[in-house]
Amino acid sequence: MTINIGIEEKDRREIADGLSRLLADSYTLYLKTHNYHWNVTGPMFAALHTLFEEHYTELAQAVDEIAERIRALGVKAPGSYSEFAKLTEIEEETGSPDAEEMIRQLVIGQETVVRTARQIFPIVDKANDEPTADLLTQRMQIHEKNAWMLRSLLKDEAA
Repeated sequence: MTINIGIEEKDRREIADGLSRLLADSYTLYLKTHNYHWNVTGPMFAALHTLFEEHYTELAQAVDEIAERIRALGVKAPGSYSEFAKLTEIEEETGSPDAEEMIRQLVIGQETVVRTARQIFPIVDKANDEPTADLLTQRMQIHEKNAWMLRSLLKDEAA
């Protein structure tokens, strides 16, 4: 059945491509945050263990919302590690960083998700795709706040 939601197919595909990158970044950040939750050590263990859990739990919900928006636009959502690896801008963690480096890496990841979301806005605005604009705005607010909170834990945080 043809999709007739007031957004041209070309625009729906372009928006879905951007959302697929956002999904890949979000899933990769989820995996990295969960990894750090399991492996953090040091004097800030309890606080970071709890904070990382809050972040990855929120990301688990977010990836579902992003994927469902892609599907609502009539496009298949990526759903494998190999697809995500091709689409993400976030580097996978393969080492064992200390707690401070974990925080730094998560700030970079949170800010990467914000930039990816922001890049989708021009086509979303052009297509008058308010549901996607709302989703992007929510994601950006959450990730900007998370990045700020993580940066605030660092000794050399810029004001």
